[in-house]
Amino acid sequence: MTRAVFQFSIIACICAAITSCASLPKGAFGVAIPQAPDYSNVEYWAALPTQVDSADAVPVAEWKDEQADAAVDVFYIHPTTYTGKQGQKYWNASLDDTKLNLKTDQYPIRYQASIFNGAGKVYAPRYRQAHLNCFFTEKKSDAGKALDLAYQDVRSAFRYYLQYYNNGRPFIIASHSQGTYHAKRLMREFVDGKPLQNQFVVGYLAGLAVPADYFKTIPPCANPEETGCFCTWRTFRNGYVPKKLHFPDSNIVVTNPVTWSQNQLTCSQDVQLGGVLKDFKKVYPGLVETCVHDDLLWVNKPKFPGSFLLTTKNYHIADYNFFYADIRHNARDRVKAFLQKG
Repeated sequence: MTRAVFQFSIIACICAAITSCASLPKGAFGVAIPQAPDYSNVEYWAALPTQVDSADAVPVAEWKDEQADAAVDVFYIHPTTYTGKQGQKYWNASLDDTKLNLKTDQYPIRYQASIFNGAGKVYAPRYRQAHLNCFFTEKKSDAGKALDLAYQDVRSAFRYYLQYYNNGRPFIIASHSQGTYHAKRLMREFVDGKPLQNQFVVGYLAGLAVPADYFKTIPPCANPEETGCFCTWRTFRNGYVPKKLHFPDSNIVVTNPVTWSQNQLTCSQDVQLGGVLKDFKKVYPGLVETCVHDDLLWVNKPKFPGSFLLTTKNYHIADYNFFYADIRHNARDRVKAFLQKG
């Protein structure tokens, strides 16, 4: 199994939430390349701790946005929201697309990046994300170029963050789906075996297969308070084995995002802290029961008002939502452990 297969075998469930998976970008890569972002301009950040944005949200009144006093940063890379709808027909998204930016803010920033406002200051760049169909098209050369362009933006944003915002502070890298595609590469280039690794708290690399040996010096996390490591999982319904996304005997890491272990393979619902749903108005404790099967994280079909409408067996879109409270709590635990080590 080649790394290219892992890199291009990302998603599938997003197709259940959109109608445009068959709509490919027009022409060859290089047509209508959007203007590059200038990260000194706050408009090119979906979240900054100094701005009011969707990463400040909390689903229950008892929780607080604690970014103002946080000792740690979180660099979050959002998943694909450029799906081919509403004239989105090129290989890479324009950052002047206000509807797309709003979609990014209302969904991944609100439902994923906000998890970390209890552990650190959240930095989330906008970037010229690659079209969703880069992960499905047979035009691998064009798709690769589009993904490279997207990565160059993420890379530029991270370099800007390091130069102007970080000030030597510890940091978490969190990502989902296409964001994880870029986060893996970013961690290899800037963290893995580099001086910056001394500031690295943990990586949450959800929604994409990550082999245990992908990094030279960053291991998979083995327990809930380990630091300098990475966590990763891909969520599916119990018993479902997606043919194109299943890599048995391939050394793919699966972190159970309730137990935070690779050894404790099953977990009952009564110990799960809880997830959030579309209304983002409460946390549902014990939402799912987890089980690791080969390289997949299996969960039962959750029960909530309207859950009978949930027919997909690929829960990719909920990799973070189902475990919202669990991830939030774990991020705080790992930050505490990191800071205690001095």
